[in-house]
Amino acid sequence: MRHFQEFEKTTGFAFQNPELLKQAFVHRSYLNEHPDFPLAHNERLEFLGDAVLELVVTEYLYQTYPNPEGELTNWRASLVNAKTLSEIAMNLEIGEYLFLSKGEAKDAKSKARQIILANAFEAVVGAIYLDQGYAAAQKFVSEHVLIRLKFIMDNNLAKDAKSRFQETAQEKFGLTPTYKVLSESGPDHNRKFVVGVYIGQDKIAEGVGTSKQEAQMSAASAGLQAKGWI
Repeated sequence: MRHFQEFEKTTGFAFQNPELLKQAFVHRSYLNEHPDFPLAHNERLEFLGDAVLELVVTEYLYQTYPNPEGELTNWRASLVNAKTLSEIAMNLEIGEYLFLSKGEAKDAKSKARQIILANAFEAVVGAIYLDQGYAAAQKFVSEHVLIRLKFIMDNNLAKDAKSRFQETAQEKFGLTPTYKVLSESGPDHNRKFVVGVYIGQDKIAEGVGTSKQEAQMSAASAGLQAKGWI
């Protein structure tokens, strides 16, 4: 595990209360194995950081672009979703600072790790806000999140996979895609859905997720790949 001073140096934010920064990297699983650890997990900081992040992004979009609400909402969703935030977290090497259980530490490439990284990034935003105020949090979000907006706009990534797949299918075939649950398994707290996406009677691709909506999004993304529509 790396020293947190390295993170401060990388980001340019020197914490008045270093324990706040450290807490931002504590995953709940670590405390299950280390109950005497002096800090709490990062979920409260994540809760705060999520709100600060959304406010900074929303305020920037509102002040900068006169576009309709729907477009601003799509841009914001593209900037603050788990995939984007986990990529930013990886760029900042947040994974090198995480306090994880042995099991979580081994599972480096899973969907769960993506969520953990995204949540840790939000926790860092919350920690900066508490330690240095809104202006500092705004600066951090601008440097690492808002900077991605141009790429999202230039590549038309603001629309989710389902929207893009539907629009392209309607344009090319005059048909609206349909989704069908192919299988459902696992206990209630950890369901697994397999969903197929169809154009007419033809199944184009399948997707997997922990909810029907997530599986549909995965299927649409796979469908875009299968049809070469990306």
